[in-house]
Amino acid sequence: MTQDAIGEALVRALAEENFAARITGPTTIAISVPGGDINPDIGEWRTHADRVPPADLPAFAADFARGFARGIRKQMARAQATATVDVERLLAEDALRVRIYPEAALADPPGMRDALLTRTLAPGLLETVVIDRPDSIQPLNRADLGGRPENQVFGAALHASLSREPHNTGTDEVWGVPITHIGETHRYVGSRVHVLRRFLGSAPYGALVSFPIPEYLVVHEIGAVHVISALEAMQALARTHVEKGQNAITPQIYWWRPGAYEQLPEGHALASGQVPDLRPVEIQVDHEEKSVTPRTAETQELIELWMRANA
Repeated sequence: MTQDAIGEALVRALAEENFAARITGPTTIAISVPGGDINPDIGEWRTHADRVPPADLPAFAADFARGFARGIRKQMARAQATATVDVERLLAEDALRVRIYPEAALADPPGMRDALLTRTLAPGLLETVVIDRPDSIQPLNRADLGGRPENQVFGAALHASLSREPHNTGTDEVWGVPITHIGETHRYVGSRVHVLRRFLGSAPYGALVSFPIPEYLVVHEIGAVHVISALEAMQALARTHVEKGQNAITPQIYWWRPGAYEQLPEGHALASGQVPDLRPVEIQVDHEEKSVTPRTAETQELIELWMRANA
């Protein structure tokens, strides 16, 4: 059995545990964790894996990945529990940011999500206040807030994410559908969903939004292009980013519906405790049968709204 086959099996198994990984040498692997990469030596594991029948290799790799995930999450929980954080200094230095995670990333160990300053952004998505350090990203614990209200700290972290971090935008057509990428090399780009009005026109029907990886927010303003075509293009693009990128968040597409949040002055909205209205949407297209199946109630609602407006 080749070392490549062994390494690829381990990378796949770690991905199942929500850890992006890549083989960096004959006995080393780089695994992405909150705050950066770690590089455990897997030489001994490879030696054992080389004796495993090919059919049993996925299960053997899965055992390693589960053990690794359990250990690293326990370490993170212990570090978070013992860290001393001066939240007033962090606020004064604009050192807080907001990062978006998939729910599964903060589900283990039990209780970690409740311990961190995090909240639901949309079904399947959490946004978490983190400390932006020169060489790492450290989630902020609720216990470190002192007397500061959570909404106030979220507001300050969002403001810093928007004002202190650069971004670039570009619009391209994918299958004839105009799609805007908002991106940069840092991992706080998703925070710009809180200010989507900056990037769109009137958007009377809202927009389709995707958070495939931390460095990209992908947006299509719903309008002249047929909504089925737009959904299909956005789904394909999101899947591609998730498959090729690191630290993937989700291939899910959301329907952004501007409402009460966007009616607030921008600065007030950030610290209001509210979040933009994001509804999961998805279609299944069978080109041979020429059929489209909405996969959520919100998808059906969106299609009907668009069809009535364009009848």
